[in-house]
Amino acid sequence: MPVITINGVKKEYDKGITFEEIASEYQSEYDSRIAAVIFNGKIRELMKTVKKDGDLSFVTFKNDIGYKTMRRTAIMMLIKAVRDVGGDRHLKTRVEFTVGNGYYCTIRGKDSFFVDEAFAQKVSDRFRALIDSAIPITKKVYPLDDAIEIFKKQDMDDKVALLKYRRSSEINIYKLGDLYDYFYGYMLPNTSYIENYQIDSYHGGLLFTLPTRQETSKIVVSEPREKLFSTMMLSSEWGNMMGIDNVGDLNNMVCEGRINEMILVQEALQESRIADIAKKIFNRVDVKFVMIAGPSSSGKTSFANRLAIQLRTHGLVPHPISLDNYFIDREKTPLNEDGSYNFECLEALDVEKFNQDMTRLLKGERVEMPEFNFITGKREMNGEFLQLGKNDVLVIEGIHGLNEKMSYSLPSESKFKIYISALTTLSIDNHNRIPTTDGRLLRRIVRDARTRGASAKKTISMWGSVRAGEEANIFPFQEEADEMFNSAQIYELAVIKPFAEPLLFSIGKDEPEYYEAKRLLKFLDYFVSVDSSMLPRNSICREFVGGSCFKV
Repeated sequence: MPVITINGVKKEYDKGITFEEIASEYQSEYDSRIAAVIFNGKIRELMKTVKKDGDLSFVTFKNDIGYKTMRRTAIMMLIKAVRDVGGDRHLKTRVEFTVGNGYYCTIRGKDSFFVDEAFAQKVSDRFRALIDSAIPITKKVYPLDDAIEIFKKQDMDDKVALLKYRRSSEINIYKLGDLYDYFYGYMLPNTSYIENYQIDSYHGGLLFTLPTRQETSKIVVSEPREKLFSTMMLSSEWGNMMGIDNVGDLNNMVCEGRINEMILVQEALQESRIADIAKKIFNRVDVKFVMIAGPSSSGKTSFANRLAIQLRTHGLVPHPISLDNYFIDREKTPLNEDGSYNFECLEALDVEKFNQDMTRLLKGERVEMPEFNFITGKREMNGEFLQLGKNDVLVIEGIHGLNEKMSYSLPSESKFKIYISALTTLSIDNHNRIPTTDGRLLRRIVRDARTRGASAKKTISMWGSVRAGEEANIFPFQEEADEMFNSAQIYELAVIKPFAEPLLFSIGKDEPEYYEAKRLLKFLDYFVSVDSSMLPRNSICREFVGGSCFKV
């Protein structure tokens, strides 16, 4: 009988017992559902069985791995519910992107199909029936050729295209009733684990809302995010225009030698979007402050430089200003709970000084601009003066740029606010979307190593606190922007791959960041690499991989 050590206590179990059965004994000790286990240092799904002695710990929905396992399982259940409601209409679900706490999904059939509230309610009812039935989710390893045949029979051309470039000769396939599917990551053992959800009709598709990681036992419906939705849809339309819906399409383009043209088209589309924003700024004659904000690794610096060039084509004279220069002295910076400095809260900036300087500039006065010395942790005055003329505008970049408290004294008509982020719309396949945070994390890993000599381990370890700062200081204000800009490029993960892989491989198995590194490496394995020499020198992607013509 295997001996399992749980919380320091050894206990014998029958050989062949499932991890789910063991987890049920301990569930009452946790305030969230157990989603998986870590057994002898490896993540194991609950449907797996115990075959030997080992140390075991539990992973709940409040853990990142467990939360993603829950979301993934819920997506498979949604796909199944849509198929069941559709019947002989053979409806397909495509998970497009997130909107707040929900997933926007489009539904396609052999004939034109429109999603209304009645259809959404039928899908919701079927989803509830799946939960009540506690249908097992099983996993089986198939030879690659057999897997391709299974997906062909289910008319899943996106998965067939993806598997064309898979190096492994085998693949794991999950089964839920009559649905066979491939998912990038772990799954729950049956459908009863998904207790809370909401399904609504939304812009001709479905909005599928699940609990957040912080509130795993209830639904938190987000405020409407129409600007964000429109920005994501524009990027999706660009992908469709270039014939790229998923990674398989991108890989085909790389291997067929068409990637250079696609890169140039993508860059031209982004440049036209930047030019459009510049024209809107020019047409608002009272604008003197262009406020740019966005989360980490969104490409703010490159965007600001490219926007400045476009503003010059209209006769405007842009002056870049970083809100970082208004940091208060380091010893006065607020602290996090762990005693570290909180550089991301609004109180870390001298808001009063910023407003005084900007108000004086707006009046036409000559102002000495501060510069923050990151070595000494002090703000300095180094004789840099600025005075605004008729055609001068300030391009101000910083995480609090959209927060009205940051620029409270400035007239609203003098400000033009821009939200920028890397809003990935490319999918692995129709059912496996690429989280926006994954694209940004990979960008930051590569840039931190190149510009700061930081290891991937350090960047990953800090990512949780970075994300928390974004949730508090950036995302709540994104809908207040006058314009949104998506800096993600369809091709960029194929370019980032050869830079990121060696950095991720350097993380050892005994380090807590290993599981995240392993997940990202598996994710990058889907992509055929693209040589960065193909990128234009002003590409936003070059802010991360190097070779930019801007000081980034």
